[in-house]
Amino acid sequence: MRFMEEDAGKLVHDEGEDCSFVDYNRSGVPLIEIVSEPDMRSTDEVIAYLDKLRLIIQYLGASDCKLQEGSMRVDVNLSVREQGAEKFGIRTEMKNLNSFKAIARAIEKEKERQIALIEEGKQVIQETRRWDDNKEDSYTMRSKEDAKDYRYFPEPDLVPVIISEAWLAQVKQNQPELRDEKRLRYKKEYNIPEYDINLLTSSKKLADIFENTIALCHKPKEVSNWLMVETMRILKESGLEPEDITFSPVHLSKLIELVDTSSINRTVAKEVFEHIFREDVDPEQYVNENGLAVVRDEGLLYSTIEEIIRTNPQSVKDYYAGKTKVMGFLVGQTMKALKGKADPGMINTILKEKLIITNIPE
Repeated sequence: MRFMEEDAGKLVHDEGEDCSFVDYNRSGVPLIEIVSEPDMRSTDEVIAYLDKLRLIIQYLGASDCKLQEGSMRVDVNLSVREQGAEKFGIRTEMKNLNSFKAIARAIEKEKERQIALIEEGKQVIQETRRWDDNKEDSYTMRSKEDAKDYRYFPEPDLVPVIISEAWLAQVKQNQPELRDEKRLRYKKEYNIPEYDINLLTSSKKLADIFENTIALCHKPKEVSNWLMVETMRILKESGLEPEDITFSPVHLSKLIELVDTSSINRTVAKEVFEHIFREDVDPEQYVNENGLAVVRDEGLLYSTIEEIIRTNPQSVKDYYAGKTKVMGFLVGQTMKALKGKADPGMINTILKEKLIITNIPE
């Protein structure tokens, strides 16, 4: 069932002063209330249902569904019954839960509370309860015996709304691509792993950035890698959600091109991406202003590598003794001397060339 209504505001309860305040800032905001059938049997089913519902609404563009900001709120109605019983038990309702973790904790706690009451021979009271996520407990707000307590009555000034089949067909035809359809298309068009597809489509914002960046640079796997690794890392470290991303697909595309053309190496690219993510800087401009472009001066590369060979005789001895892993150390020392602004591949090539003509140290 679906209902349309307007937000009447909200109550803010001050337990310290034992009083409540009325916040009218949200008054008049349109709300859609979706009431599911009593058809979920576990916490995992509830969270899966809510996650699917949230993604559908986000993909439709109807709401950002940020629970913590109140644009999506969840009321949990819960009852328990003995195994084999056909009739539902008496339900309680917990209002306005604002995170999936809080919802999961509230369900488990209320389930335990109701089971304990029944096992003690007591009766569960139909009521509305308030969940305190900090204390991980719920408290009675008001009793609610039945629907009659709401005192429903017909509104005589509201005329019937008749929706034609033709209008419904038009809406369905203009409906945007939803997640399930997008996942199938990504697999067919972009040839990226299933894991990448699932993560990229888990947020409409992430999927939009992915597609808009591909449209500019035509490198789906590279775009996927930057979003899957560096973007997700910074989001996690910053306690942000994909919906909080503010950088431009244009700038991510430019960064990928800079790496692809070896204008900067990947180490520098990661540093630049940090600034793209946080400040949405133009990577080309940032690289130029901070002198981060790859060193292409062959004279400088050769002289630096010669100095590294001269100052690391033991490593050179080890290389000639067959310990080829020492090459990584010499490349690293060269990169350090050039402040990370060189192409490791070029350094490797020149190092091998120099070691061939270098006398074996005594």
